[in-house]
Amino acid sequence: MCKQLVWLLLLPLWVGCTHQKHMDDENSVYYWRTEWRLDSTERAFLTQYHINKVYCRYFDVVLNDDNQPMPNATIAFTEKVPQDLELVPTVFITENCMHQRHEGLARKLVERIVQMDETNDIPKVQEIQIDCDYTGRSRQTYYDFLSEVRQEAEKHHLRLSTTIRLHQLSMSAPPVDYGVLMLYNTGDPQKFQERNPILDLRDVQPYLRYLSDYPLPLAAAYPVFLWQRDIYGVRVEHVVEADEILQVKAAVEKKRSALRHTILLYHLDHDNINRYNHETFESVYRH
Repeated sequence: MCKQLVWLLLLPLWVGCTHQKHMDDENSVYYWRTEWRLDSTERAFLTQYHINKVYCRYFDVVLNDDNQPMPNATIAFTEKVPQDLELVPTVFITENCMHQRHEGLARKLVERIVQMDETNDIPKVQEIQIDCDYTGRSRQTYYDFLSEVRQEAEKHHLRLSTTIRLHQLSMSAPPVDYGVLMLYNTGDPQKFQERNPILDLRDVQPYLRYLSDYPLPLAAAYPVFLWQRDIYGVRVEHVVEADEILQVKAAVEKKRSALRHTILLYHLDHDNINRYNHETFESVYRH
């Protein structure tokens, strides 16, 4: 009885350690544009913050008029990717694509990524990532799809990751090697006068209780982008203050300390880099 009690007390600590067994200290960033071209500011940013991995959106998958999935907004590599940079091909899939099964989609998706890598001489590709705002309705179909993608990816010796939104933490974990916890777009855009829809600690807090027991290795992604939109003929801009980002970072790491190891920013862009000072980036990327 005593041994069983000790085991039960130690189990949460053991689980917390095994969740993150594949995650190393690493600074990364998303690249979410339709053309691969880095200016001097962006190149300097990668060097200054020791970023060797870029999660690069290759294309989206959307439904066409015949309700069939098709690639959209494919990136054009107009300049060569540096040989010392690891790209993670990332594909965004609209949630309605996962309302039903699409035979052969996983194979076609992986083959298209591999072809793009070969055509554009992309070096050091070791994994791919799928991004989808899946819901309770689409979860099972999406998880089945991920299982198929993982099988196809393994044929090319590639790992698989997926994005995890806060509301998805309450669901069972997807069948991937790890997830990237998206700590942005957390609020309701219709309530912008009350809270910042990009990131507000008050919107994050209800989901913190799921973090410590979530059975999947996790990285954390934070926003540095500006969101502009027109409301009743008036342009409204949303940007997250540095203090808010750091408060959220502290809150999630308090619940799951291993989240400090692998950190991403969304996304690599000249204006986003100039939006924050050096101290902010140092603090966000601090392990």
